[in-house]
Amino acid sequence: MSNTPDLFIIAEHAELLKKLAEWDIAYHQQDAPVVDDATYDRAKHRALELERQFPSLANNGVSTRVGAPVANGFVSHNHSVPMLSISDVFSSADVADWFNKLSTHDVFIELKVDGVSYSARYENGVLVRGLTRGSGVAGEDITENLKTIPDIPHRLTGDFPPVIEIRGEVYMLRSDFFALNEESTKTFANPRNAAAGSLRQLNPAITATRRLSAFAYTYGEISDRNFTTQSEYFQKLESWGFKTTKSWARHAHNMDEIDAVYNEMMIMRPDIPFDIDGLVIKVNDIATQERMGSRANSPRWEVAYKFPAARAITTLRDITVQVGRTGVLTPVAELEPINIGGVVVSRATLHNADEIARLNVHVGDRVIVQRAGDVIPQIVGVADTDSSAQPFVFPTVCPVCGGAVVQESGAVARRCVNALSCPAQRLGELEHFVSRPGFDIDGLGTRQLELFIERGWITTPADIFTLISHHGDQIKNMDGFGDKSVANLNASIERARQIDLHRFLFAIGIPSIGTVTAKLLARAFGTLDAVRTAPKWKLTTIDGIGDVMADEIVSFFADENNRTALDALLAQVSVRESTVAQPDSTGPLSGRRVVLTGTLANYTRERAREILESLGATVTGSVSAKTDYVLAGSDAGSKLTRANELGITIWGEADLENLVQQQNQKDEK
Repeated sequence: MSNTPDLFIIAEHAELLKKLAEWDIAYHQQDAPVVDDATYDRAKHRALELERQFPSLANNGVSTRVGAPVANGFVSHNHSVPMLSISDVFSSADVADWFNKLSTHDVFIELKVDGVSYSARYENGVLVRGLTRGSGVAGEDITENLKTIPDIPHRLTGDFPPVIEIRGEVYMLRSDFFALNEESTKTFANPRNAAAGSLRQLNPAITATRRLSAFAYTYGEISDRNFTTQSEYFQKLESWGFKTTKSWARHAHNMDEIDAVYNEMMIMRPDIPFDIDGLVIKVNDIATQERMGSRANSPRWEVAYKFPAARAITTLRDITVQVGRTGVLTPVAELEPINIGGVVVSRATLHNADEIARLNVHVGDRVIVQRAGDVIPQIVGVADTDSSAQPFVFPTVCPVCGGAVVQESGAVARRCVNALSCPAQRLGELEHFVSRPGFDIDGLGTRQLELFIERGWITTPADIFTLISHHGDQIKNMDGFGDKSVANLNASIERARQIDLHRFLFAIGIPSIGTVTAKLLARAFGTLDAVRTAPKWKLTTIDGIGDVMADEIVSFFADENNRTALDALLAQVSVRESTVAQPDSTGPLSGRRVVLTGTLANYTRERAREILESLGATVTGSVSAKTDYVLAGSDAGSKLTRANELGITIWGEADLENLVQQQNQKDEK
């Protein structure tokens, strides 16, 4: 067989690398995995298989990669000893293939904790630097964040070497994870995602509130090693002040013993108070580890024996459809309750109509349910089909309000277009309507809106402007209200009766239209009537508005329910003609297109946008080949991924501050 890959193999390998790079950035940088572990592992192992068959593909391939590049916003430092990944195996036969090649058969078996890796450097017993894995070569500086975790000592105790880098895993107990999701406005997908997002905060004060825990299990640089085995190292770690997984660790000397440990831990898995996704099997003798050395991205002396995803089979009782805040319709599987890995599951996501068709699932089928990441239940297949069942028909009208359901060209999601009147969307849309970038009405927070919606006093945005005249006396007599609070609320509502066009366009909740696009529309058309009647072809002539956005705008203003709600609103408010200025043609960013993504530490998105526009930039909402720069903060998402794919220059917050400083110096001259 030829060792030269053909064009089809090269193309397949390149596509796998592209996907893996995107998934790595989502997982390691953004703490928001977009595929489950099984999908990632299949792609990675296919790429590795191709690289073994065709060694020329291994150059810059999966074989040489670890983690993802350091995210913007963090200071980075090189690891004195690279933080490598661990080779995965998925069966007893794979473990045996590795084990039988060892020169020693004394192995130490540890839990593979599903968290996020860290490295903590101690000099003379004092914690001086903490890093994430990052790319494996360089990591993000998280020193102050690590200091907030009780399980990571600031100063070592006992007999420690002058210099040592302790490496381990930051994780979150399941009980702490569930408590965090109850308290937080952001819902985390699983404990690993929550731990990663909490550890990689630019503000350590946020990390300190997140109930993080940590284990230690290996080391990087060490000036004086006074232990000879991995099991002895665990004892040293505990004497220095760290926690380890020693309670669950086991020794093994043959495959029967390894299999017995695997089965034991699979049985114990639901009772272990944190998530694990396998076992790590290590040569116990440190000198042997050092002789065996490492490959480009993983040690030869250890493997990760991965557990299968937690799965079970149960009956699909029904498929219901939920309508979210933005109108997206999501099908939900109503299941015969089943225990999966210690958690009773009665509902699972079906994502969208395309997923239902792909699975070919029917009500009454026996289905395979998996807790993806061991937390979010999803249906992954059909075990037994009910031959009498009929295919699920996705609704063509909103199940809540009866409004039209549309599916944009090229999109998977289907959405109710009745944004202003659909009860399912009402609270979220009203919160959006009264928010600071919109009508900016103080005194109408979530609690107040819920109360008024429940009583039927607010059903559409127009009702806000008659709230006090119609129900003011009743509101004064409600708990938490009084004459002063009602007067303040009334004053805030009255101030909002005059509004700029771009803020109005943002407030009414046109899908996909944020503050950036609202300004583009206001600048291009000048008046509300011009925007309402604009045809698609004219909308797409605006730089920054593509076919999908144009369809959203046209559909929104064409919907009869939206037109009725808008007319009622316009009877109460006055929309000023556009006050959005053209970008400064003399500024240092004149003619440049900039996209904002993520959360900035020192600026609101609106303030950053104002600064960029004052420097002459055109700030747009989507990344394309025409984009010049992307200003990325923490928790940046798909826009950053797209920018990296296109090779667009990425700026951090420091770059923005440098621009401002340079412009100020120029203005002073």
